[in-house]
Amino acid sequence: MALFLTKDLDDPGRSRLGVWKITESEEELRNMSSVPTDELEEISYIKNESLRKQKLAVRALLDAMFDDKVYLSHHDNGKPYIENCATSISITHTEKYVAVILSETEDVGIDIESLDRDFSAVEKKALSEDEIDDLDDDKRNEQLAIYWCAKEAIFKMQSQNDVNFAEQIEIERFRPKSDGELEATFIDKDGFEEDFDLEYMTFDGHILVWTAVS
Repeated sequence: MALFLTKDLDDPGRSRLGVWKITESEEELRNMSSVPTDELEEISYIKNESLRKQKLAVRALLDAMFDDKVYLSHHDNGKPYIENCATSISITHTEKYVAVILSETEDVGIDIESLDRDFSAVEKKALSEDEIDDLDDDKRNEQLAIYWCAKEAIFKMQSQNDVNFAEQIEIERFRPKSDGELEATFIDKDGFEEDFDLEYMTFDGHILVWTAVS
């Protein structure tokens, strides 16, 4: 069992964070995960073995975080939800890790990325001019990864279509550390602004960012 981390977050929403390191074979993950038959069938159609393992690892992580069996489903827009529980959930995964965040009261968002990835394209794709000006040349790739994960986490939480990351999600200036906090603003298409706090941590060459429930 490769449960890497579970953490009760210090917030009124009674949020929990969970991370699973994928060390098992696909067969081992199938045997340890309580996956409904219909979902197992869907997973079996996925051609990429790594992605199949990620899907199964999410189930293994949920089994570890809940006392009772939960039924995971997705809205038409792809946002996950738990059928038999009012807890909000957000999910993210890479080849080596899967992570979830849960909250009893608020929508949440989470994203993880491997720092082995080249994030140079994020600069033009997702950053405003002010954010580009704030980039630190010494830790540029790590900082871009944090920007991307933060904006992805907010995007997942908002669950809106056609969000312009550069124009609608603003991250306040920060300097990359091993862990820290971020401040962000989401601007909807009507111009309404909503502020958010996020937290992040680095481990094993990965960046994990999640929305903090205030």
